[in-house]
Amino acid sequence: MSDNTNSKGGNGLKIAIAVGVVVIIALLGVIIFLLVGKGNADEPEKRNVVVSQDNVEEVVEEMAAEPAVQQGYYEASMNTTWTFATGSDVSEDAYVANVEGNTNDVYFDVVLAEDEDQVIYKSPVIPRGSELKEIALDTPLDAGTYDCVCIYHLVDDEQKTVSTLRVGITIIVNK
Repeated sequence: MSDNTNSKGGNGLKIAIAVGVVVIIALLGVIIFLLVGKGNADEPEKRNVVVSQDNVEEVVEEMAAEPAVQQGYYEASMNTTWTFATGSDVSEDAYVANVEGNTNDVYFDVVLAEDEDQVIYKSPVIPRGSELKEIALDTPLDAGTYDCVCIYHLVDDEQKTVSTLRVGITIIVNK
């Protein structure tokens, strides 16, 4: 009889540990969601969500229903140092992607940080889930290191700019 009691007690402990792990994971998810989530201005701010065994599935479903990137925000996926053998060659390492989770297509312009009126590269529109490699500057540069700004334009379905994002990059021209 003591063998059956130990077996049942062991199973009960395993179930309690499994439930505890699920609750802890859900709590961590909610905490991360609350810390990084900006929320929608039309919706009331979610605060002080207490996750329990009774509501854990509902909270996880709400979190899963949220888009990876909120409307009007953009997750930049790119490298910030672009190297060119010469000012007119294709870059050895320039890479820009519009991740699938973003809500808008984008295009970007690269300008010199010291003279933002001088556009040295204009990208085509990059649809969500696409990437751009093999970038060659529209305006060749002499050998040197240049501080530049990549200005993203998030566009709507008619390709009108809805917002912009600026990312500093360094361009290195070797010869």
